[in-house]
Amino acid sequence: MIKTTIVGGGIGGLVTALLLSNDPERKVSIYEKEDVLGGRLTYERHGEFKIDQGPTIVLLPEMLLSILEDGGIPRDRIPLIPCDPLYHIHFPDGTTFNKYSDAEKQKVELKEKFPGNEIHFDRFLSDMRTRFLQGKAQFLEKSFVDKRTFFSRKNLKTLIKLKAYQNVKKMMRSYFDDERLVEAYTLQTLYIGGHPEQSPAMYSLVSYSEHEHGIWYMKGGYAHLVEIIEEELEKRGVQIFKGTSVDGVETKKDRATSITAGGEKVTFDELILNGDFPLMDKIMPAEKQLQRKYTPSSGCLLLYMGLDRTYENDSIHQFFMSRDFDLHMRQVFVEKQLPDDPSFYTFHPSLVDPSLAPEGKGVLYTLIPVPTGESVDWEKKDQLVESVLDEMEARGFPDLRKHIEWMHVRTPEDAEREGLYAGGSFGIAPTLFQSGVFRPQLQPYALGNVYAVGASIHPGGGVPIVMQGAKLLADYLQYEVKERHNYKRGV
Repeated sequence: MIKTTIVGGGIGGLVTALLLSNDPERKVSIYEKEDVLGGRLTYERHGEFKIDQGPTIVLLPEMLLSILEDGGIPRDRIPLIPCDPLYHIHFPDGTTFNKYSDAEKQKVELKEKFPGNEIHFDRFLSDMRTRFLQGKAQFLEKSFVDKRTFFSRKNLKTLIKLKAYQNVKKMMRSYFDDERLVEAYTLQTLYIGGHPEQSPAMYSLVSYSEHEHGIWYMKGGYAHLVEIIEEELEKRGVQIFKGTSVDGVETKKDRATSITAGGEKVTFDELILNGDFPLMDKIMPAEKQLQRKYTPSSGCLLLYMGLDRTYENDSIHQFFMSRDFDLHMRQVFVEKQLPDDPSFYTFHPSLVDPSLAPEGKGVLYTLIPVPTGESVDWEKKDQLVESVLDEMEARGFPDLRKHIEWMHVRTPEDAEREGLYAGGSFGIAPTLFQSGVFRPQLQPYALGNVYAVGASIHPGGGVPIVMQGAKLLADYLQYEVKERHNYKRGV
């Protein structure tokens, strides 16, 4: 029997446990410092109201569903609802642009709002479809524990085809001739906390995947996925210790031997770290720590609201663009100051899911990209919140303040206290030298039985991508076990 211990019950740790607990020869346990599982994937609750605290947009549904299926959870247990349109984008000049999964509907919208660009859209889809398949096979479905495997001739050719030397914004300017459209096809880097002008062009595949795979909503909230997985793990006898912090890891030679959890020593055969990796590094013995400096992702100023009504619309997702998106990005990523005139995202799931609030009422979530780090002055936070509420009332939610029953504001400072690296909402930033082989890998230490999974580990952030990282890790561990078994048998 192999004893596998997981430190952290985020989605990466949970999916790893799900995949490994399929094996009757493996005993899995999870230690989570909070009283609930899920990490970023959890609820903000207020009485009978609840809303996702973190991720909201469900991308890459096939990846998500197939990994869960591999873990023994059938597709029909995952209540996904397609969003059509995908979302609305409101520009400051009053133009509203709808994004659709259906290519023909999208071209009609482009022809009406940005004439001429519908021709470029076909080229965009064609190019991106090829690049997505190449990038998925070469980078999402492979780990680079042996870094030499990344620098193969095939990989380098793929990187050139993906134009990894370009940034996302530069690539989108090669397809669209209106700067508003360029913004509409680069804002997706913010899903993983990246600057459109600092994120490699391979991340432009996120905007393509919205059209190809759609955007979905999980009934009950994205955090409902955690409840589904936890129920399955409990059925299988996976031991889950909540409210139990891990204070240190003990090692001997090239292996970890035990952890101190809740004041007690716990031994294991394999140890998996599932927290924000730069912070997980600190629980390792000083002589084993990597002590690398990482650039954190951007943070989020989040407004959670309970309303005495719902606002009728045909999309639960909306983006409200500022008068100067480039300035907003510069203030977040370069100047590290609260934005004067931010773009922001709103999520109003009560339009399709009445289970989140009392009858006749609704929940609303607003996300404002903000900087992270010690130098950020949060004194003007309230002023920023009020200015965003003004914009919301003027551009999409009339008389909003009159209908707010309660509101909770969450800052990167709160996120940092709860265990997110430097308060960044998405792990380490998706810059060129923190992507692919340059990102921490699933076996980050020169220790034969210590592994890692999560948003700061390759292949990166975003729920389905973290789940893919969990699959890479589970496959790797199962292969390693088979190899060790064959070695002992002399095969």
